[in-house]
Amino acid sequence: MKYVIAANRIWYKNMPVKLAALTKQEFILIDKKEDLTFELLQDIKPRYIFFPHWSFIIPKEIYENYESVIFHMTDVPFGRGGSPLQNLIARGIFDTKISALMCQEDLDAGPVYLKRPFSLFGSAEEIYIRAAKEIEEMIVYIIENEPNPVKQQGEVVYFNRRKQEDGNIANLTDLEQVFNYIRMLDAKDYPRAFLENGNFRFEFQRASLKNDYVIADVKITKRR
Repeated sequence: MKYVIAANRIWYKNMPVKLAALTKQEFILIDKKEDLTFELLQDIKPRYIFFPHWSFIIPKEIYENYESVIFHMTDVPFGRGGSPLQNLIARGIFDTKISALMCQEDLDAGPVYLKRPFSLFGSAEEIYIRAAKEIEEMIVYIIENEPNPVKQQGEVVYFNRRKQEDGNIANLTDLEQVFNYIRMLDAKDYPRAFLENGNFRFEFQRASLKNDYVIADVKITKRR
């Protein structure tokens, strides 16, 4: 049996090798938008396509012809939409679930295969690394058990994809908020939490929250 892992983040680069060792099945990694084509999938004929972290719209002809499983870092239907990690932490929510759901036309609205509890403590990089491990275990479960997905239940709450300017900490009023904004954007290839004045931009990472102050590394650049 063949399976596809479609993920465009570094944390999932080695997942196919790990899953092949665990399941004795064949896994193919697709990490570029242009490589996820219907023609390629026709050659592979995967049982499932798993999307642990995919930043692009999945073409309709793909999810209508191949069972496609999305992993979303909220307890859906709460938190459908973009930037789930950052939206949760910005709302002061530090415990969530990772939901494995079937890809359908409506965003993050498909029926759910399973959910796993998940903590949002640590930097974004640490959180994503832990999430990759949790998702790996969920994929093994789905392959071994082929659960029937169940329709989502509850109030639907949508998240908007956060923009780079949303990382501005200038208007925050609480030190814990400042700490959370810095850590929730502290991951490879993510725009950092920042401040700007007339001449300079200050970008923060590796934050630590103390009793009455925050320590963080700062990168200072000239404003363009």
